[in-house]
Amino acid sequence: MINCFSVCLLTVLTEFIYVITAFNLAYPITPWKFKLSCMPRNTTYDFLLPAGISKNTSSLSGHYEALVETKLNSSGTYLSNLSSRTTFHCCFWSEEDKNCSVHADNIEGKAFVSTVNSLVFQQIGANWNIQCWMKEDLKLFICYMESLFKSPFKNYDLKVHLLYLLLEVLEESPLLPQKSSFQIVQCNCSVHECCECHVPVPTVKINYTLLMYLKITSGGVIFHSPPMSVQPINVVKPDPPLGLCMKITDTGNLKISWSSPTLVPFQLQYQVKYSENSTKNMRKADETVSATSLLVDSVLPGSSYEVQVRSKRLDGPGIWSDWSTPLTFTTQDVIYFPPKILTTVGSNVSFHCIYKNENKIVSSKKIVWWMNLAEKIPQSQYDVVGDHVSKVTFPNLNATKPRGKFTYDAVYCCNEHECHHRYAELYVIDVNINISCETDGYLTKMTCRWSPSAIQSLVGSTLQLRYQRSSLYCSDVPSIHPISEPKDCHLQRDGFYECLFQPIFLLSGYTMWIRINHSLGSLDSPPTCVIPDSVVKPLPPSSVKAEITVKIGLLKISWEKPVFPENNLQFQIRYGLSGKKVQWKVFEVYDAKLKSASFPVPDLCAVYAVQVRCKRLDGLGYWSNWSTPAYTIVTDIKVPIRGPEFWRIINEDNTKKERNVTLLWKPLMKNDSLCSVRRYVVKHHTSRNGTWSEDVGNHTKFTFLWTEQAHSVTVLAVNSIGASSANFNLTFSWPMSKVNIVQSLSAYPLNSSCVILSWMLSPSDYNLMYFILEWKILHEDNEIKWLRIPSSVKKYYVHDHFIPIEKYQFSLYPIFMEGVGKPKIIDSFTQDDEKHQHDAGLYVIVPIIIPSSILLLGTLLISHQRMKKLFWEDVPNPKNCSWAQGLNFQKRMDIL
Repeated sequence: MINCFSVCLLTVLTEFIYVITAFNLAYPITPWKFKLSCMPRNTTYDFLLPAGISKNTSSLSGHYEALVETKLNSSGTYLSNLSSRTTFHCCFWSEEDKNCSVHADNIEGKAFVSTVNSLVFQQIGANWNIQCWMKEDLKLFICYMESLFKSPFKNYDLKVHLLYLLLEVLEESPLLPQKSSFQIVQCNCSVHECCECHVPVPTVKINYTLLMYLKITSGGVIFHSPPMSVQPINVVKPDPPLGLCMKITDTGNLKISWSSPTLVPFQLQYQVKYSENSTKNMRKADETVSATSLLVDSVLPGSSYEVQVRSKRLDGPGIWSDWSTPLTFTTQDVIYFPPKILTTVGSNVSFHCIYKNENKIVSSKKIVWWMNLAEKIPQSQYDVVGDHVSKVTFPNLNATKPRGKFTYDAVYCCNEHECHHRYAELYVIDVNINISCETDGYLTKMTCRWSPSAIQSLVGSTLQLRYQRSSLYCSDVPSIHPISEPKDCHLQRDGFYECLFQPIFLLSGYTMWIRINHSLGSLDSPPTCVIPDSVVKPLPPSSVKAEITVKIGLLKISWEKPVFPENNLQFQIRYGLSGKKVQWKVFEVYDAKLKSASFPVPDLCAVYAVQVRCKRLDGLGYWSNWSTPAYTIVTDIKVPIRGPEFWRIINEDNTKKERNVTLLWKPLMKNDSLCSVRRYVVKHHTSRNGTWSEDVGNHTKFTFLWTEQAHSVTVLAVNSIGASSANFNLTFSWPMSKVNIVQSLSAYPLNSSCVILSWMLSPSDYNLMYFILEWKILHEDNEIKWLRIPSSVKKYYVHDHFIPIEKYQFSLYPIFMEGVGKPKIIDSFTQDDEKHQHDAGLYVIVPIIIPSSILLLGTLLISHQRMKKLFWEDVPNPKNCSWAQGLNFQKRMDIL
């Protein structure tokens, strides 16, 4: 069903009548509802005209006339009272314009009626409400029509058509355009005699003039209305405003806001009607504004507001839209303004409140403030703004600490005795976000990174990097520019955001900051300014090589500097022994012209891993990545430092009076061989045969026949560079084998892995070089173990795995420059020396002392003197104990 309040309808109240309108002057359609009334000549208008229009028809000068003719030869009761040609007068008028005049004498504008009779039509004529407008989308022109009188005759099918023509310029000619030039649309009509006509208008022609008239058919009657004209742009009817919203502002006012549903090519004005219902008063208001919001002051707690808004063109003609759907808003008993605050660390903020308790507004002097209902805010931070408005200020705020799911501090406004459950929310965010940027080694792009961890507690916020580029360098104090650009940043796996600038201007200053957008407002981090040329991370040096120099023995590293940047560079070298976990050491090179460096390393025969990186010499920018590792190759650097230490095993053949000497030595270590041993050479010297050498390859054992009085041997180590220069010599001499300078030798077992040996020497005229100590398990042909001991030592700790139940033989050989002296040999650990018995018995006493000490520690209340007494209490005194007489307590019981 079509709403007849907002439509216009042309209804013909006659039967079998044909009406033709003569065009004299098109009626300009107004942006409001108007009426069309048509009556025959000499008919009173009293019952048609609205209040305020003159009822003296003789004084009217009409402009619009209609011609009614018969279309069908029909005989009826109502055809006899009308002459063959009759002129009808039409009048347009509205509530805004009540000057209706009827044109009576202009022949060109008259309409005639022939062979038609309509008693009803003669008596009441035709009377319609019409309203036309352009929809807000500027694509559809609509006319609504409504009949003011209902037809007293039987209901025929009603058909209404609208004929229209869009003209760029309306000609001032009284002639009617050709009928064929009009386009026609059929209107939709309801049983309530309301019709709706839709005319499509191209957007580019909304400033054209629309010339139109109505064609109404009912039963056998056709009626053509007077012509009407309108510019669609002048009758635009916007849609009702959308998104009507009400809220309390930060200043304590009620803000009514809305939005226009679509964009129109002109500015709109808005009419706002609202009503307030509170315990103090009731008020209604109607205001017109050009903005999309309206502030209502003097808002009180517990008040109810109902609001509606409509819109219309601001400048020029137009039609008011329909009213929006009513919206109701009720204020709470406690009003906070602002209800929520988002701010930064170190700032000062204030809250206001109005408190209503039991239909009575509390005096601002009786209001107290609490934080999280746990901490009362000092009164020194209160301010009285008015009789009912209290204010609290928080200076130099610290960041909010999240408490479970609560990411804000709750600020309560209370009266002296109780607090309302409602509260204001305070969000304090640390916006000191560090932005670090890095320009790549090719100088083509700059990557900036920043972490959002400081503001992750602010739920519902979005972060955006914004920047502004200056033409050259940075200002002394970076500041946030009003005109800036956003930059897309992408979250990485490490939790940082990464933004890419490409291309870049190397010497331009990029001022950038992070903007935090939230429903409570926006915050900006402190700005920082970056010059791409000052944050370059060069490419790592290339062609890195590492070697241990031959004969010199230094670690030498060489490299090639990167092409960019062209600034002078410093270099860092890190090196370490190659392995799974390299213990790096760093060597600095500050000379930008150098492409190599050499320095000593402790182990010349190890594989070193080496890497190089670079950075601008002036300190700007970043260190490059480390280069690909380079490794040294183990090669012979020098001749071996010394030959191997060696000893001998002598096997005598008494029948042949010969001695076979087998030389034994351990493989030379890398640090001594520098860095490998290809072979060993035994060099002989005798008084009879002179000097000769024998190559023994990589063997560590060599046997020769000792036949002369004295025979000297030297074992040399040979690598790819040459033979060892410092070597050990050993002379086998028959006379020297009888020289005995070792007076005594004692062996004392300390534990199963260590034996202490001590000896005493007699004076000698020979040049003592060192000692050779041999040991083995007695009566077994197992391998002999030996070691070299300096000549100045008279006590030595031998570390080996000693079996307590075995007996060991120890032999100490003095080695003279003239030959090997006579050894001192013992076959067991020393037992009969009282002084050394105590030392030798340590391996028995120590296991006893350890558990005894643990027991003694448990008796903390016993004095030190008592502990000594208890410790020695069980030792018998031979003079007082008969059973102990005759026992030698100085003689050690052998437990082996």
